[in-house]
Amino acid sequence: MDVAALAHARGAPPPCRGRIRVEPADFRVDEDCAIEHTGSGEHLWCRIEKTGLTTHDAVQAISRRAGVHPRHIGVAGLKDRHAVTRQWLSIAWPVHDPLPDLDDLPGVRIESMVRHERKLKRGAHRGNRFVIRIRDLTGDTAALDEDIRRVAACGVPNYFGAQRFGHGGRNIDLARRLFAGRRLSRNRRGFALSAARSLLFNAVLDARVRDGSWQRLLDGEAVMLDGSHSLFARNETEQAAEALEARLAAFDIHPSGPLPGRSDGDVVSGIAAELESAVLADYPDLTAGLAEAGLDGARRALRLPVRELEWHRDGDALTLSFRLPTGAFATSVLREIVDTAEAGAESADGA
Repeated sequence: MDVAALAHARGAPPPCRGRIRVEPADFRVDEDCAIEHTGSGEHLWCRIEKTGLTTHDAVQAISRRAGVHPRHIGVAGLKDRHAVTRQWLSIAWPVHDPLPDLDDLPGVRIESMVRHERKLKRGAHRGNRFVIRIRDLTGDTAALDEDIRRVAACGVPNYFGAQRFGHGGRNIDLARRLFAGRRLSRNRRGFALSAARSLLFNAVLDARVRDGSWQRLLDGEAVMLDGSHSLFARNETEQAAEALEARLAAFDIHPSGPLPGRSDGDVVSGIAAELESAVLADYPDLTAGLAEAGLDGARRALRLPVRELEWHRDGDALTLSFRLPTGAFATSVLREIVDTAEAGAESADGA
């Protein structure tokens, strides 16, 4: 599945075009990791700013300088190379040892250090704040304000971005080889399984964008609470339809789509289940492979609220700033506003 061909909420690709990531400072990401540090403990937490490096690159550089194995360095999320990003990482570091000298690391600047009792775990951050500059705007730039206001009011389809599938969709090919019996390393197996689930989710969401139901609750909907993975079945709740619609309008709840595996608890039924089954029937090898791999089924919100969205025009450039939760992709927002050409790919957590 070509991510660029997925349906747009606006009904068609944006009439305005532009370029992103012309230089790293055009794409800024600030990780929101609201953890209160204890000020003591065996883990040294560092707030870093990196430029022109992936998070893996930064971890490797700090590992070499500090003499600590990478497995003893924790990060919450993975950030892209083609950006200026700020995030926390933790280093296992004895309490009585002098602080490591991490100055003058190419592409890495240490903003602060603080001790904590625990290692930083993947997914511990709440989300990311983006500031993105889009250059060389052409086309119908008069449509920009209307499209941005619509995104602020309605959110966007919560698609997985192209990075999830690898260059040319290679992670999907990897998944099919895995399901055919090929042995893979732990990391490559994880990439393959994640890509397969993401493709199936995108396919269901694409169908619901095309029929206009991606921001409506269908009969039998598995309803997801905003900011959590908690679900309830629309057909089993005692809440009145009017109350559910009010919560939907307030972004308190969202329709959800499948991340297939062995089972998702059968929380979806009725029309919603029929639609999902019809879409997934086109991918029997992937759905069967995910179930046989032992993954538990899960759900993901179909709708992505774009919080604190602000914008500024400066000649043929547009600057957008907004906040997204963990696991959301910034290009899912951009694709509803500007048809972009970019220099680099997204990070694993959407940055």
